[in-house]
Amino acid sequence: MTGVELRQLRYFVAVAEELNFGRAAARLLIAGPSLSQQIKALERDLGVQLFDRDRRSVSLTPAGSALLPHTRDLLERAEDLQRRAGRLSGSEPVRLGYVNWLPPDLTARAAGVAQLHIDAWIAPSHTQAARVADGSLDLAVCWVRTEDLEQRGLHARLIGADRLYAVATGDDTSDVVAQDTVVLLDDDTTSWSSWNIYAELLARDTGARAVQIADGGVTGPAFFDHVRRSGRPVINCPKGQTTPLPPALVRRPIVAPEVYWTWSLVRRESENRPAVLALIDALCNRVGDLGIHTPDAWLPKGDPHRN
Repeated sequence: MTGVELRQLRYFVAVAEELNFGRAAARLLIAGPSLSQQIKALERDLGVQLFDRDRRSVSLTPAGSALLPHTRDLLERAEDLQRRAGRLSGSEPVRLGYVNWLPPDLTARAAGVAQLHIDAWIAPSHTQAARVADGSLDLAVCWVRTEDLEQRGLHARLIGADRLYAVATGDDTSDVVAQDTVVLLDDDTTSWSSWNIYAELLARDTGARAVQIADGGVTGPAFFDHVRRSGRPVINCPKGQTTPLPPALVRRPIVAPEVYWTWSLVRRESENRPAVLALIDALCNRVGDLGIHTPDAWLPKGDPHRN
């Protein structure tokens, strides 16, 4: 059986349906002698004679008649496999939105799975989740809570996590206990709704001091100004995680507890397109724990990835 090819099985079906090698060869667009040789090779590999043939007629043998329906079924399944593979190989576009973070190997993981379109509109987490719910996006990488998922009919898979750190003046880079830090909440709830919810829960659970601001200083140059004026280290939000620090400011790891922000890959609960589901698996299957379930880790109540 190792020499049997789908091409030969298609030849077998064509001859069985035409019961004439000349007509079958014309239908298959190959030469008659080549078709005859391929059928003989198939019979040799299968170990049975498929056709009784002489100069005037061709008929199926009992073995040929018995194998014909199974061959048709096998070819149908092979064609279905090719169609599915075609959908997964990038023929179906998938629209992905994000806030500010994407896996560094996103393109490599998506290759051969779906035709990935990364949306140019970078928006806050709650906005991106709403766009998935209304169909503007197929997927989004954002921060969500369990109640958001339930209200909007969404489903989330863990795709990444940031361990947040504090920024302080001076040169002390030692650990800082969470209750000795400051966390900023901005009056602009349109831009900072998700962060404000997270920060309020963080302050409540850890004893960090919540400070209300109105200048967009959760990140950017205004954030560093708040650090310089503060008597405590200030927790950096996820949008500022990779921003280089100005001179005279340092990072300090937060402990007791270690503070984590999770990134979810969000889809609609009703999503059933193979390319979308395959892309989710490709992006999330080997993500692992990312440290969020260690004894010292903190996630807010309602985080869908909290134990």
